[in-house]
Amino acid sequence: MQMDPSTPILVVDDYQTMIRIIRNLLKQLGFEVLEAEHGEQALERITSAPTMPVLALVDWNMPRMNGIEFVRAVRNRRDLDQMRLMMVTTETELSQVRVALEAGADEYMMKPFTPDALLSKLQTMGLP
Repeated sequence: MQMDPSTPILVVDDYQTMIRIIRNLLKQLGFEVLEAEHGEQALERITSAPTMPVLALVDWNMPRMNGIEFVRAVRNRRDLDQMRLMMVTTETELSQVRVALEAGADEYMMKPFTPDALLSKLQTMGLP
């Protein structure tokens, strides 16, 4: 699926510095960015956004609703089944990657990452 840069991308992370880094990279690529500090807030952002994000970049370790819980919540909603999900996390164990993919994540990227690594993952997911 090819994604239009005017479609928002949701960044879900409780660490403001990481949100800022990812937001700046995405904006340089021409994307609109929505932000949330945890999964519950992310679900609110999705349902209140004028245009549903086509992609969410999701941290694993967050308060209130962690990344895996968020991925499962999105995958359990029929109205959100077109949303692509990429875990962006410090969880590096192969077993954790497997858990995320089995929960419904489409891609997995480990922190720290380079701008080129993020761009490569976005391109893999159909972004320009």
